[in-house]
Amino acid sequence: MNNSDMKILFGVQGTGNGHISRCRTLAKALKKAGADVDYILSGRDPKDYFDMQAFGNYRTFAGLSFATLNGKINFRKTIQRIRAFRLIKDVRDLDLSTYDCIISDFEPVSAWAAHHQNRECLGISNQSVCQYLKPKEYGTIANVIMKYYAPVTQPIGLHWFHFGHKLIPPMIDSFATPPTEDGKIIVYLPFEDLTEITGLLSQFSQYQFSCFHPEIKQSSAHGNILLQPLSRDNFTQALLSCSGIISNTGFALISEALSLGKKILTKPVAGQFEQVYNAQCLQSLDMATVMEHLNNMKLKYWLGLPSPKAIIYPDVATELANWIVSGQKETLLSLSQRLWSQTKFPSNVSERIKSLGYV
Repeated sequence: MNNSDMKILFGVQGTGNGHISRCRTLAKALKKAGADVDYILSGRDPKDYFDMQAFGNYRTFAGLSFATLNGKINFRKTIQRIRAFRLIKDVRDLDLSTYDCIISDFEPVSAWAAHHQNRECLGISNQSVCQYLKPKEYGTIANVIMKYYAPVTQPIGLHWFHFGHKLIPPMIDSFATPPTEDGKIIVYLPFEDLTEITGLLSQFSQYQFSCFHPEIKQSSAHGNILLQPLSRDNFTQALLSCSGIISNTGFALISEALSLGKKILTKPVAGQFEQVYNAQCLQSLDMATVMEHLNNMKLKYWLGLPSPKAIIYPDVATELANWIVSGQKETLLSLSQRLWSQTKFPSNVSERIKSLGYV
């Protein structure tokens, strides 16, 4: 098969901006590698997607999404939200016969359609890590969700470190300008209550905070806090110039902050096992400071910390796109080893990796 003839269906999980931002990075690389890709997204109201140019003429499905309440996953509400008949119909109606390759970034319609039509499916996501690591933070419910939410035949787990498995480093978009530090702290805690966030930040009047939140509809200043609506461009600019970031423990944003050498204070969304596990990993690798709840003692301690050195990850998206388009001839293990050999960790992280027993 000629590379440029490869036709791919790529299912993208639409609930978190992190999934979309990672897939946007891979979408550009796949286009460059000459693949012809159709995108489907699920899990969000179609009118709430933004900055979607990279996905061309994408289609949306209802899919499955998690309901949160006060920063915690609400399982009862999540189950009430599931529209099983709609999902089964979407899965049955999705014809994969014209595609050479199916990819799912934790997206259920594409994954289940592949399963239903006995097709191979690449699962490229941070969630795929649990197929290898079987983390103890994942209880029975979590393991069932991970197994059946978006089942794939070839899990490709993205992670900040390999932990002795054939995982691959994060896919990070290259930034147009080098990072600087303006003393501001970015706050992005979309699942937390906005009044609680501002109440905490206002106690530290000697610091400037830029707070991005889905509830904010227009920019305004409140003392030492600049409230800003979500916008990919404004957020990226703020991220490049900030002196630190306070966020939940999603994978994509933390990966960007690590690669820019920004200090990180992170609060996992309670009950979201993936974030609880991510926080555990960041702590064990000395990559970030973790707080279980909004906590002024933790914030005070963290504000006094120096900036870390950046982690240098290779251009994973280009390597992965070329690997997919060339028919995955190289083994995943070989691809993984090649990418980790090009990764450079700062000394504090390298020391921690050694103390955990990895070379």
